[in-house]
Amino acid sequence: MSDIELAMPTWSHDHKPRPPNKPRPQNRYKGKIIYNSSSHVFPESCTTASCLVLLARLQEAQNGTIDPCEDFFNYACGNWEANNTLDIDIPSVNVFDVLLEENHLIMKKLLEEPQLATNGSAKEKAVRFYTSCMNTDQIEAQGAEPLKKLINEIGGWNITGSWKQTDFNQTLQILMEKYNTFPFFKAYVGPSSSDPSTNIIQVGLLDERFVLQVLRSYYLYLKKLGELMGGHTDSTSTYISLAFSFISNLQKIVTPLKKRQEKRMLFHHTTIKKLQEKAPAIDWLSCLQAAFHPVQLNMSQPIAVHDMDYLKGMSQLIGQWQNRRDVLQTYMILCLVGNLSPALDSQFQKARQELANVLDSRAGNMVRYVLSLYFFSLLTYTSKNERVPMKAIISFAYCDFSPLHFSWEVPSWSVHSYYSLRHHAVVFPAGMFRNPFFHTEFPSAVNFGVMGFFMAHELLHSLYDYVLPENCSTCGLNIPAEDKDCLVKQYGNYSLNGHSINGSFTFLENLADTGGLAIAYQAYEKWFAKHRGVTNLPKLGLSHYQLFFVSFAHAMCGRQSLESLKAFLHKDPHSPPPLRVLGSLSNSQHFSRHFQCPSESPMNPALKCRIW
Repeated sequence: MSDIELAMPTWSHDHKPRPPNKPRPQNRYKGKIIYNSSSHVFPESCTTASCLVLLARLQEAQNGTIDPCEDFFNYACGNWEANNTLDIDIPSVNVFDVLLEENHLIMKKLLEEPQLATNGSAKEKAVRFYTSCMNTDQIEAQGAEPLKKLINEIGGWNITGSWKQTDFNQTLQILMEKYNTFPFFKAYVGPSSSDPSTNIIQVGLLDERFVLQVLRSYYLYLKKLGELMGGHTDSTSTYISLAFSFISNLQKIVTPLKKRQEKRMLFHHTTIKKLQEKAPAIDWLSCLQAAFHPVQLNMSQPIAVHDMDYLKGMSQLIGQWQNRRDVLQTYMILCLVGNLSPALDSQFQKARQELANVLDSRAGNMVRYVLSLYFFSLLTYTSKNERVPMKAIISFAYCDFSPLHFSWEVPSWSVHSYYSLRHHAVVFPAGMFRNPFFHTEFPSAVNFGVMGFFMAHELLHSLYDYVLPENCSTCGLNIPAEDKDCLVKQYGNYSLNGHSINGSFTFLENLADTGGLAIAYQAYEKWFAKHRGVTNLPKLGLSHYQLFFVSFAHAMCGRQSLESLKAFLHKDPHSPPPLRVLGSLSNSQHFSRHFQCPSESPMNPALKCRIW
């Protein structure tokens, strides 16, 4: 059970904290919630197999000895850890992890069962790919040889042999067409900013993944890749150093995100011909033709560019290195090796994991913190424009992509929703729509309390976190300063296991949690007004409204070691799950009313932060 300190806010004269010597009221429920029949609705019990499985999960997680008005997280989740022993060595595990593991087992079963798929079909390819990945003995025996052979076929490099003086653009085309490797820029198809129902080729810059603190670690990673490929120490060090110098210069010409947003540089419409004139070092028609083969392109092809200044600077930089094209070849091959290394033996995977650990612990912390502060400051900007109508935002976020073809950014079995800036869409993977998050047979209170919350949460992110379309002259990104300050101070006064919460760092997620819960509840109320024949779960003794809040809290159940919590607080913009529950519910007057929480009890403070 977590040691949660509910530090009551003290910034308002309206709130009067309970004196330290005044005891909390005794648990009025004595281990069971008394059904609140104030709504005069007596729903039927759902006794289907799916409902009974959900019932068992909720009952196993609950700790009925806890007063829900004192600590709702431990009331809903106090026994979850004791009944969920998924890999005891994992420092952190939660309901999402359990659901993902179940989804993985379903996929594993599907891939390993006897196949009747047509040769060459997507299913047959998936099974063949899975089988090859599971053949670890062969992978270890082959080592780096398959990749060495491939490198020789595209001209080689001076780290493990001699470069064959291949054409720069020809090598780039091969990497883009056959190996999905984009050393200098990204190229993909996505919705147009002016018309999300229309696809357009988009050219973007590389990931801004490296900062000063991790450059040395990245250099050592590249050097390790060269050595694993069989390069001699001296030649490897020389060429990696030169390639690294090029990488550093390439990163310097990236236009900062804030500047691109201020200058409305995120979506610049142009043509391949105009791009060729501004960035001539790349044979754009041939490279894009290779990337999108067999689609036929021409110089008048409309495209969208996300950072024209970067592409012009990149072209100039490539031109400056033309007398050392062997270094450009080395850099491109390093990108290929890094891209394909997950398919190689354990030595490559170990090197990759070591870099990932550094990025998570250093760059991840810094980048997440900086982005959080940036978005926080963005919300403080007072706009004179009118708030964009909610209907327009929803149609923007949920546009109809039925005639288009594109791939999602996460697999369908994922259990985490997200807002896709590339596709201008709120995405909910199929893997989320399973017990205990959603089922068509569940009481609607459960579906609204969990998936309704996640949907509203992500929709709010699309409103507040991201840049709206460039043709939206009435879009504003500000909320009242007092509402912002209230939420920042509320979470800043929480602590978990002796560790305080950074209310500014977690602000956007806290905003989406508090607002998302309010929206989901309002949606359920409207649904309930039109569907009086609701169902409930048997034996819990909960009203359907109470079930809404219990289901929401159960989705956050989990356990976390102290070390994992420390890392979480430094790099994750979410508040820890216990505080996501306590913070959101303590801001809900509906929660307090349905659970009859006394005024100024921990879950019903006098001061509530209102976002929606």
